[in-house]
Amino acid sequence: MDKKIRFGLIGIGAQGGAYAGFLTGTGGMPGMPAAPCPPHCALGALCDIDPEKEKMCKEKYPDIPFYKDWKEMVASGNVDAVITTVPHYLHHEIAIYCLEHGMNVLVEKPAGVRAKDVLAMNACAAAHPDVAFGIMFNQRTNKLYQKIKEIVASGELGEIRRSNWIINTWWRPDSYYRQSDWRATWGGEGGGVLVNQAPHQLDLWQWICGIPNKVYAKCLYGCHRDIIVENDVTVVTQYPNGATGSFITCTHDAIGTDRLEIDLDAGKIVVEDSKKATVYRMKKSEPEMNETMTMMEVAMLTMGNAAGGLYETEEFENTDGWGFQHTTVMENFALHILEGAPLLAPGSDGINGVNLANAIQLSSWLGKEVDNPVDPELYAAELNKRIEAEGKFPTRD
Repeated sequence: MDKKIRFGLIGIGAQGGAYAGFLTGTGGMPGMPAAPCPPHCALGALCDIDPEKEKMCKEKYPDIPFYKDWKEMVASGNVDAVITTVPHYLHHEIAIYCLEHGMNVLVEKPAGVRAKDVLAMNACAAAHPDVAFGIMFNQRTNKLYQKIKEIVASGELGEIRRSNWIINTWWRPDSYYRQSDWRATWGGEGGGVLVNQAPHQLDLWQWICGIPNKVYAKCLYGCHRDIIVENDVTVVTQYPNGATGSFITCTHDAIGTDRLEIDLDAGKIVVEDSKKATVYRMKKSEPEMNETMTMMEVAMLTMGNAAGGLYETEEFENTDGWGFQHTTVMENFALHILEGAPLLAPGSDGINGVNLANAIQLSSWLGKEVDNPVDPELYAAELNKRIEAEGKFPTRD
């Protein structure tokens, strides 16, 4: 099959510029190796309101149509799908317009800032089932996390008891936050690390471990940085089966840690740096050990896994390079349109991460544990208080 899906990129900033490189096979992020162009994808058009971006695009991609108005691009006939590499508040607005006009849309993460906006977008997608709707959760293509999800879902290790994810590999200096006026603002970005850096991990955490029903969070705002949004977050969660979880993230740790632990009835899974996983399969489940072990046998446990008596291990790694995950999502989206292939990341899944981010922020603002999902109107009202106090952007309906 030779047909290609022509993607239109709305917003040619760092991410949109990288995607243009992916779709033309000319590169990606500066300093990163070029990912091969997905075989059923092509760059159909570019769109940005910045004259400097227009000049750059016309010099770098002279044969690719450029638009200042994304609605004109949608109606042009030059694209079969669009990707929304724009500030977060615009994702749902663009997606709804595209869905209503029969244009396939792949939204960037997060799906939005407020759950009420994402719910409206999902409702629109449900009303237009013939239009493809996906989200750029590229980490779901990571074979390591796919295998972990399979192990957990299979039930071979029993139920999850506790999960912990420390993801502090997001170091960002003040110069990063000064790149754009909308960056690290309540009215322009909708928050900090929760809506910018951590959405992939929030998605993976729920994708693998399930959706928590209770959330308590402590957020620090402008911690060691000249910003007003959250950039240091500690979260404690509870699940319907009584399991607990914790999630810790920040943008001021220059050394950084990325470690996920999942404790189950009959084993444990540990992931380091999103690259190497160790699965511990216990020879007897913990409940069985609890009921049957003598104190002499317990004493032997202080020696650890002596002679392999307690557990067996399996290790595996992920070797995907940066960019290959993004292009895998694009190719999957193209094949979904062309052949009906199942989506790796349906757009409707974006609500889970937004719900959790909203719950984390609201818990921090109110200083108490909250249900997940929270009342979307209560969250929107509390967010508007912060937008109004910020004084840079209008509040949102």
